[in-house]
Amino acid sequence: MNVQELIAQGKGTVVDVRSHLEFSGGSVAGSVNIPLDQISNKMEDLRSLEAPLILVCASGNRSGMAEGYLRENGIECVNGGSWLNVNYFMSLSEA
Repeated sequence: MNVQELIAQGKGTVVDVRSHLEFSGGSVAGSVNIPLDQISNKMEDLRSLEAPLILVCASGNRSGMAEGYLRENGIECVNGGSWLNVNYFMSLSEA
């Protein structure tokens, strides 16, 4: 299932891996902020979230790195790319 379908069906949790400062400048409503450099220390928190995790950042690069690490550790996730794209998909599902 792709990111747009997951969002349309209300599945998963959006996890923003940007810094706290970037996140505070704008984010997907209801998303959780766990910066990329803190992922390894937050594994229990990540495992407690509704899967699949939809990982976002500014461009898709950091969320792609997070996806690789989390998959290696058995967490179901997808790279959602830019938070702006996911925000757009969320607005479509609310319409």
